[in-house]
Amino acid sequence: QVKLVESGGGSVQAGGSLTLSCAASGYIVSTYCMGWFRQASGKEREWVALIDDDGIATYAGSVKDRFTISRDTAKNTLYLQMSDLKLEDTALYYCAAERYPTYFRRPHSWSTWGQGTQVVVSS
Repeated sequence: QVKLVESGGGSVQAGGSLTLSCAASGYIVSTYCMGWFRQASGKEREWVALIDDDGIATYAGSVKDRFTISRDTAKNTLYLQMSDLKLEDTALYYCAAERYPTYFRRPHSWSTWGQGTQVVVSS
C-alpha cells in the first residue's frame, strides 16, 4: 500500500525559508512522478511542482526560482525547499504520487496523497 507522510511545515517570516519532507512507503519514489500541491484557506488546491521518474523538475510560475523539488532515493523521501517565502505562500501543502499524471496540474490526476503540512508566512 502506497503511503505518503508530510512534515516540516511551520511558521516563518516573509523572506524566510522552509523545507518540507514527504516520506513514502509501499513504493520507490524514483519510479513514480511525485508532486507538491498547496491549498490556501477558501481556495482550490493548486499544483506547485513535480519531479518525474527521470528526475526532471517542473514548477508553477508563482514558485519558480524560489522553490526546489528533489528526492532522496536512499531515504525514499521527497522534498520541497522553499526560499524567499511570501505571504501568499501560506497554505496547507500536500505531496502526491502518480505513475503518469495525465493532467499534472489537476489534483484529480494524482491518486495518492499525504495528509498535508501547514505553512504560515507572516509579515
